Amino acid sequence: MDRTTSNTGARAKETHLQALFLSGLDGDEAAYRQFLMELCPHLRGFLRRRLNAQPGDIEDVVQEVLLAVHNGRQTYRREEPLTAWVHAIARYKLTDYFRARSRHDALNDPLDDAAELFAAPDLEPAQAKRDLGKLLDKLPERQRLPIVHVKLEGRSISETARMTGLSESAVKIGVHRGLKALAAKIRGTR
Repeated sequence: MDRTTSNTGARAKETHLQALFLSGLDGDEAAYRQFLMELCPHLRGFLRRRLNAQPGDIEDVVQEVLLAVHNGRQTYRREEPLTAWVHAIARYKLTDYFRARSRHDALNDPLDDAAELFAAPDLEPAQAKRDLGKLLDKLPERQRLPIVHVKLEGRSISETARMTGLSESAVKIGVHRGLKALAAKIRGTR
């Protein structure tokens, strides 16, 4: 097919779609439905050439464009080419898609790019637990046990008192003094 034949076919399609659309604007619901149905394949082709995405993404953008065409149909100027108006809406929706996608991609790193994240296990928590254990071992039992039960295991003051045989106030004092002693040991002042 030569270029002249192609241009003639495109103009005929433009005229046909415009006639359906204008009839729809004038109240012909069947013509409007036909316009939307015939517009879909053209939109898919337009978007497929510009969007390297999954078919579902293309279909989502097609639906967004159709909705925008429908909602903005009263803004169409009858003397202007319909495809120029529709393509402007499609480009706008495509821009929205790219913006949303870039925000999504910026917030979500793909696992392929983070392979080094899984290369070696993170030993820091295990080392911190070991170091904390060494520090706690240096405390007297009346301070160490309340810290372990209340702060590390998340038990209540009364539950810790029952488990250790200490009074509730002794548990509170043990936690307070134990934490103070740990802080001093970490700073190296004790």
